[in-house]
Amino acid sequence: MSIEPAVNTSNPQRALPPESPLPMPRHGVHEQATPLPSGQRSYFYLLRTLVSRLFVLTVMAGLSYYGITEMYGVLSTTHNVTYLQWLFLLLFSINFLWIAFAFAQALLGFLLQLKPRISHYPEQDAAFTTAILLPIYNEEPQRIKAALTVMREDLLIKAPGKFAVFILSDTNNADAWVTEEQVFLDLINHDCQGCPVYYRRRQKNTERKAGNIGDWVQRWGGAYEAMIVLDADSVMSADCLLRLSRRLAAAPAVGLIQTLPTIVRANTLYGRLQQFANHCFGPIYAEGLAAWHGLSSNFWGHNAIIRTQAFASASHLPILPGKPPFGGHILSHDFIEAALLRRAGWGVRFDTDISTSFEEAPPSLIDVMIRDRRWCQGNLQHTPFMFAQGFTLPTRLHIFSGLMSYLSAVFWLSLIVVGLAIAVQATYVRPEYFANPSLFPTWPVFDSERALNLFIVSMALVFAPKLFGWLAALLNIPRCMQFGGPLLLTVSTLLEIIMSALYAPVLMVHQFMVVVGIFRGKDSGWMPQSRDDGALSWKSVARAHLGHTLFGVILAIIALLISKQLFYWLLPITSGLMLSIPLSWLSGGKRRSKWLKPLGLLRAPQEKYPAPILLQLEQQLAQQPPLARQHAFRKLVQHPNLYQWHLAQLPDKSDQQPEFHPPRILAEWKVRHAKDMQQLESWLEPAESIAILSQRECVQQLKALDTPVSRLTASSA
Repeated sequence: MSIEPAVNTSNPQRALPPESPLPMPRHGVHEQATPLPSGQRSYFYLLRTLVSRLFVLTVMAGLSYYGITEMYGVLSTTHNVTYLQWLFLLLFSINFLWIAFAFAQALLGFLLQLKPRISHYPEQDAAFTTAILLPIYNEEPQRIKAALTVMREDLLIKAPGKFAVFILSDTNNADAWVTEEQVFLDLINHDCQGCPVYYRRRQKNTERKAGNIGDWVQRWGGAYEAMIVLDADSVMSADCLLRLSRRLAAAPAVGLIQTLPTIVRANTLYGRLQQFANHCFGPIYAEGLAAWHGLSSNFWGHNAIIRTQAFASASHLPILPGKPPFGGHILSHDFIEAALLRRAGWGVRFDTDISTSFEEAPPSLIDVMIRDRRWCQGNLQHTPFMFAQGFTLPTRLHIFSGLMSYLSAVFWLSLIVVGLAIAVQATYVRPEYFANPSLFPTWPVFDSERALNLFIVSMALVFAPKLFGWLAALLNIPRCMQFGGPLLLTVSTLLEIIMSALYAPVLMVHQFMVVVGIFRGKDSGWMPQSRDDGALSWKSVARAHLGHTLFGVILAIIALLISKQLFYWLLPITSGLMLSIPLSWLSGGKRRSKWLKPLGLLRAPQEKYPAPILLQLEQQLAQQPPLARQHAFRKLVQHPNLYQWHLAQLPDKSDQQPEFHPPRILAEWKVRHAKDMQQLESWLEPAESIAILSQRECVQQLKALDTPVSRLTASSA
């Protein structure tokens, strides 16, 4: 039974409940594994998981054997393969194994989608309070406030007293910090009988999001048996939140339950492509993943419920030796947190049948590329865990999948380059027929018919998961109508396949360069995700994609000089690269894709029949007042309630020894010597502005600098 958080009567303005510490020991890469408790899984569940894993393994192995042996036969009918051809065969084998693995999972999911759901996970009333954690980092607070408002109102009706919300800010920009406080001020409350909303900003964002969650666990985790982690763009209905807590209560051996987040509110071309794919093809992949994962599933960092005690005892991430990009704190924390939970003997489950769990997608191609830099570095950091002690085979496959999601770009691009090199060699280099001692010459022969057949099979494997999703939706009449009917569903699927094929080469080259940069020691850092419509000017887009365009042109010219047939074969790749600038410009900006909605193209079910929580979210967003553009200091001192509330949130450091912090020392000197607010603002560096807002004495001194002359100067500026 968890401890119910009490009202902080000592300071009614304090936005946090009393602390309830929970120890969180840090773990190493290598540790002994703890087996899952016996008797927690039915024989039917064990059999289903085993059959699913054998199915995926058999399909992948059979297809891979066919593809690799066929490619060997394509390269030389005389069985004399050159070193360059061996390299091509190796790269092809890696890529074919990867697409065969993806196909096997999708096929399993498609077959499971065709049958009615026989069993459901048990649920029971949760006799504990669940914390809803919302980590934010320099985000747009009005969007977050709107989502929390509708979620809280839903919970007050359907589950009063069962949930508490914590806004966990890691914001390190002064204006963004004060804006957060201004927006959230009227949302923060101490209603312990309903659904309280608390706000905490960390002074130091150590270990980024993982450290943000870890800080909450160590300070307040003891009062909450479970926590539901959200992203800044997440929204979940009360029914969904309740179902998660009930399922966790009914499964004492499970440490984490991940939902399948559905993408919503996309209003750009690239966003709508992701949204349609998520709705139409996503369930196919999800069913296949959940079936073979069993209780060794994965965590995607949000829209999931976690048993707090299990997380605290098992999932404090190790600090990797060395410096970034491979050393230091782990960026992609979620995969490893799930792996550590499983190693400690806790089940990790992926429940695909829980609906009304929503998120949003990056609005443009460039926004995806920015996010990929961080994700790629985080996934490559997982390399030491591939062979770490104590992990199960499914866990290692999760880590391997994360690595391959970016290394596959390296293998695909390398395959194309090596294939071109072989073609150049065959066209312009005189073959050495008697390079090896033999009575018979070595002829550079290719089996073109087998090559064509293998190409068709490879493309079928690549596009089959999307066709499975289309067919599954087509056979489900109610779901088909949610997409706009058979015709619109089919046209939207074709449009998504074509556009994704055009964008894929750009992402491939970009990810290749990101991987190369990381191996050269470049740290990707931590940039907040864009939440706007991603509209960029032609100049900005051209600067971002000039290299992709030139690379595509060079590939096309080389292919054309060799043969027209090779030029046409490479056109699906080179066309996307050569058109990367207009394609990227078109990907963002809601005005550039507004023609899609009237035509019904790329329609998602939640557009035609939106969930009530989404309708309420749109209403809340429309009611949010515009925020005045004002410096953080002026905003504080000119709004008395906000000023007093900000002071109340600052920790009392009177009994602590002051630490050496150069930005704080400089900021204190500048506050004391500035003539007015305008001069102070012109003197300060970003870190010094944060230091002023973090010191009670400095904030109080701002009052003296806010003179009528200073206000007049600011308004005229």
